[in-house]
Amino acid sequence: MFTFNYAEGATLFSAWGMWFIVFAALFIFNEFSRRSKIGAFISFIVLPAFLTILWFTVLKEKTYTDWFHLAKVYSSTAGCIGFWFIRHYKKKDKVTGKVQWCLSEKKLALFFPALILAINILEAVTRDFQIGSLGLMKELFEGEIMMSGPWNYMNGIAGILNTITITGWFGIVIRKKTEKDKSMDMLWPDMLWFWIIAYDLWNFAYTYNCLPGHSWYCGFALLLAPTLCAFTLGKGAWLQHRAHTLAIWCMFAQTFPKFQDQGKYQVMSTYNPNIYFAVSFIALIANIAVFAYMIYKIKTTKRNPYLGELYTDLSGHKNIKALGQPSILDTTVSS
Repeated sequence: MFTFNYAEGATLFSAWGMWFIVFAALFIFNEFSRRSKIGAFISFIVLPAFLTILWFTVLKEKTYTDWFHLAKVYSSTAGCIGFWFIRHYKKKDKVTGKVQWCLSEKKLALFFPALILAINILEAVTRDFQIGSLGLMKELFEGEIMMSGPWNYMNGIAGILNTITITGWFGIVIRKKTEKDKSMDMLWPDMLWFWIIAYDLWNFAYTYNCLPGHSWYCGFALLLAPTLCAFTLGKGAWLQHRAHTLAIWCMFAQTFPKFQDQGKYQVMSTYNPNIYFAVSFIALIANIAVFAYMIYKIKTTKRNPYLGELYTDLSGHKNIKALGQPSILDTTVSS
């Protein structure tokens, strides 16, 4: 599946060692940005503003400036900024200081996470279809060696299904503060493990198809870090973790493009058509299964997955929902 750059003095330990460093750095960064309100502000507003100046001045001859890479870094950062406002913005009475409403309880605001996620997926789907249509046979294209094939179309379809199966965004809640966790994570109870796994399989296949020289890091490590956090320390907040780690990785890759493209830490694809086909086939089957399950739940529960929540009867959904803080309306009524 992967070829390590032994010509530059690398060993298998070099590639795996750097992989663990990248993975740990992403996980730790996510912990910093999710647990600190000020840390997130610095990470996703101050830092990208500063780096943008560098990319278009000092580093303009070295960094990526094509539409795809720029769209990826700015869309992921925009997601982080939007999530930050959803988590923390409150309207307070000027006289009493009491909270009148929270952005996290406005339906229009809760549509934003689903929208930014769908845009992010469809950007990648477009890229898969684009590479597939070029008919490349292990050829250099925009700085990467690409190989077109039916896998591009299979994975593009998987991505479309992954977009269709995004459900229950109006059920998003903010995590209540505890002694152990004051993060106020953006919890999405309807976004359960089966959808996350299907997304990871699709996204890894996308990176393998369209970023074959980068998928060791931006496919393998970058996908595992937010997923591990979502299943352990930051349960229920996968999308927030995904956006945070993706944004910082895109900023890093924009600033240090040679890290993946040259040197002993470079890891390339083997360009084996059978592996390409298998990876995208698995992603497609997984997303077909999630789509079929969604249809089954719609028929049996008579719920609309786009106007409400679909998986409310599942224990995973209930456990995540229980972590959320009560709404302002509920607090007002009880007081």
